[in-house]
This record gives sequence, C-alpha cells and structure tokens, in this order.
Amino acid sequence: MKKILFFGLLLILAVVSNTLAKDKGDGRPNGGALSYGEFGRPATLDPITSNEMIAVRVVELIFNGLVGINAKQEVVPELAEKWEISPDNRTFTFHLRKDVLWHKGQGSAEDRYLSADDIIFTYNIMMHPKTITPLKLRYEFIQEAKKIDSHAVQFVLKRPILNALAKFTFKIIPKHGPQNPEFLTRDDPFVQNPVGTGPYYLKTVTSDGEIVLLSNENYFKGRPHIDKLIAKPFADQNIMTQALMFNAIDMMVLVNPRNIPEIEGDKRFIMYPYNALSYSFFGYNQKNPFLADKKVRKAFTYAINRQEMLESFFNGRGTIISGPFAPGSWAYNLDIKPLSYDPAKAKELLAEAGFKDSNGVGIVEKDGKPFAAVMKVPIEKESEAVKRVVLAFQNYLKNVGVDVKVEFREWQAWKEDVFAEGNFDIVFASWVFDDSADISSLFHSGEIGQWKNNFSGYSNPDVDALIAESKLTLDFEKRRTINQKLHAMLADENPYTFLWTLTNYAGVQKKVRKVEIHPYKFFSFADEWFIPEADQK
Repeated sequence: MKKILFFGLLLILAVVSNTLAKDKGDGRPNGGALSYGEFGRPATLDPITSNEMIAVRVVELIFNGLVGINAKQEVVPELAEKWEISPDNRTFTFHLRKDVLWHKGQGSAEDRYLSADDIIFTYNIMMHPKTITPLKLRYEFIQEAKKIDSHAVQFVLKRPILNALAKFTFKIIPKHGPQNPEFLTRDDPFVQNPVGTGPYYLKTVTSDGEIVLLSNENYFKGRPHIDKLIAKPFADQNIMTQALMFNAIDMMVLVNPRNIPEIEGDKRFIMYPYNALSYSFFGYNQKNPFLADKKVRKAFTYAINRQEMLESFFNGRGTIISGPFAPGSWAYNLDIKPLSYDPAKAKELLAEAGFKDSNGVGIVEKDGKPFAAVMKVPIEKESEAVKRVVLAFQNYLKNVGVDVKVEFREWQAWKEDVFAEGNFDIVFASWVFDDSADISSLFHSGEIGQWKNNFSGYSNPDVDALIAESKLTLDFEKRRTINQKLHAMLADENPYTFLWTLTNYAGVQKKVRKVEIHPYKFFSFADEWFIPEADQK
C-alpha cells in the first residue's frame, strides 16, 4: 500500500512540475529585479485602447501577437506556430500553439489555454464601432475572421495588400478578460488589470504609479530570466537621470541627449542606441480658425529655428525632418527639404493671411482679435529639454507677433484636453511608428474624434485618397511613390510643424546582461535579458 501511495505522489509531482517554470536551458541564471524610469503614468495598459509609448512598452511585456517581427524585420511565429496563405493572397490561415497559457489565476479551467475563440474575440472587439482605438483603421482591410477549429483561425481580406502577414502583430486578449464582451472602453476594469500570454504579468500598480510586473513561469518561449520588472514614473528628466546615477533605478528607456555624456562617462553603465521610427512635432488644433489657415501654420514653421534648438537642447543628436514619416522609414521623401529658418517669410505669410500689428504693441491681430494661442504641456513631460523647446517656441513666435501662452497640466488632464475635449491650440508631442509607414490614424479624416490620434482635426480629401491608394497598392515601389506624394502634400499643408527625429539611447546598468533592444518595440527581447546571481537584489 505504501509503495502505491509513493508512486502516486511521484506522479502528482511530475504533473505539477510540468506546469511550473519552463527554464530556457541557456545556462543563464534566473532571478533579480530590474527597475526602469518612465515619464508619467499610462492611462490604460491594454493593447487596444492604449496610444502612448509608456503603455506600448508595458503591453509588449504582457501580450503577444499571432506573429512577431524580429530585429532583422522578418516575420516570425508567436502565438501562431505556422500559417498558410492562399495563392490570391486574400486568405490567411493561422495554426495556434497548443501550449499557450493565459496568465495565472485568470478564467475558468477551460479558459486557461489560448484558443481560436480568443483570436476571434480580439478581432471583433477591436473592430466594434464603439471601441475607440487607433488600430481600427489599420485593420479595415480584413473582410472577416472565422474559427476553423479550436486552434486554427482564418482571416479573409477584402483585397490583397502589401506585407499583409506583418499586419498580424496585433496583440491578443482573452475572451474572458473584458467585462463587456462586445466592445472595449477605458472604463472597463480590463484596461487597468490586463491579462495576457506574454513573458510578464501585471502584479500591481502602486498608489504612486509604479507598475510591477512578475515573470510568467508558464511562458511558452520559456520563463524570462529576470523575476520582476518595475516601471517607475518620473515628472522630470533630470531627476530620473539622478535616480539612475544613484542606483535608484537600473535603466532609463530614453536618455535625454544632453545627459548622454554624463552617463557615457560612468563605467557602471552601458548606452544602447536604438533607431525607433519616431519624430517630434508641434501640432495645431484646426478648430481654431487662425490655425486652420495653411499660411499661418507654414508661418509658424518658418518662424522657428529648428536646427538651433536641436543643437542647443539635444546636442545635435538628431535630424531635422520635413514631413510625416521618420527619416529611417522607406516612405520618407528625401527630395522634400525642411523649410529654412526665415522670420521675414513668416511675417510675410501672416500678413497675407490678414494679420497685422495695427496697435504697434508687437502682437498681430485680425478682425480686431490679437493672435494669442495656448500650448498645453503635460507636467510629466516637463523635463529640462522640453522646457527649453517650449520657451524657445514662445520666443520665436513672439518675434513674429504671436503670443503663445504655456499651460502645464497633469498628465491625465492633458490627455483629456487633447484627445477627449480638443481644448488646446498647440501641443508639443512625439509619435513612434512601426515599419508599415501607416499614418492613417494621424491624418485621415476618419480618425477625427474623441481619443483618436487625429486630434488636430486635420481633414483633406486628397490626403484621404492617397492614404487609401497606398493601402490598396501591392507593388512596393508604387507604394513608396504614393507615400512620397503624401509626404510632399503634408509638408506643404503643415498640419504639424515637423521638428526632428532623435537618436534614441537607453542607459542601463552593466549588471543587466544580454540586452538587445528592438528597433521600435523596446521590450521584445526582454525575456532573454538576465542579471548575474551576484548582482541580483
């Protein structure tokens, strides 16, 4: 009897061990914690409603897509282990892995494993008319999604599109996750307490805004080596830099170029450059009738010395741009040169738009209204560099007769002002892209509305038509030509003053090993990072 019980115990232990951590078997030690600095706190943590880089980085740790993109820009399996594409490039059939578990403690027993139902659920909730997401327009090319069996799904496209397979990187959420099974809003508890399949799961968000993530022992690629990741919010870049220097954090995901020499000169740290497809800009609210005039927007661009700001505030570590694509993108039109610094031209354009300084006070007016504009800046972005950029912009515009007032707002209040209420005249912000060169959510008229990325309200049927044509074109070179036309048109229209793209650097303590940073998905390879046992805390 004792022998039987002992054998039964062994069997139970064997079953349990199969559900525990899957070691990568690469000889690297497990354990330790890594804390990293971020600007501000994300409003949401789910992959559908999120539209800010803080959240996107966290989402990359919590969720997976059907496919992924490696550092060489190649499509690789993720939740789908294989796929077939029909000869007409309209039908994509994905076969799912059968060993993918949702994060522990979530759902019923049958809900623990990823299934085809989750894929269909994600697509349907993402595309629901009441779900506000920047992803919707990007995936309008899909005609239908259907379940083939428990671990196979099929997507039928309305038409063949270029690089369609790479589009299926959208993150999958569980059908048992959102409270509302039809559409997702920012009021749903799921957006603050997400459940995914990724290398890390959300443990908690503390009262001071720290996001604590723990390693997923059942991750299908093998347990991440580092036990805990902690995202710490900071309101000031200098304070974040000092936190790194005094070992209060282990990593800064984005170092201000002005602080690079200080960190580079310290042997405790390694600077990792990465080439995110990103740029900064001044965006103009076209509900303001003054800013709706193209001549005015172009005057603003002529009025500011972008090269001087880049040199003075970012140590020249970047490139001045002329249009809506990052210079590293295949869609960027090198033939379109940035407008030069020319305050005389700026004054000329303002005069052509009907503005003049009739009172001799230095501020131009039109129809008896002085040209005054309000720039909204989030407090969490109130770094030294941002302060300098904002003050320089004020001074440049004052020199041509425009009074710009700056309002610093709490992060959430700023997002409400910009994305929900449209209560601003000018913003200073940045966008980060993937290699699809899809700018539809920024400039297509269909993306005007609450919590959508076309917060400036820019609308141009010619731009809409070119965006649509670009998506329909299968020939890469033809698509490049279309996007270069789009670049030229938006450079002329100036819905933004396109500023610069910066060379990005992460500052990381040397104890963190095997660090590789994806070009535009920062944490894609974080499950491979490790900390030697002697340096773990």
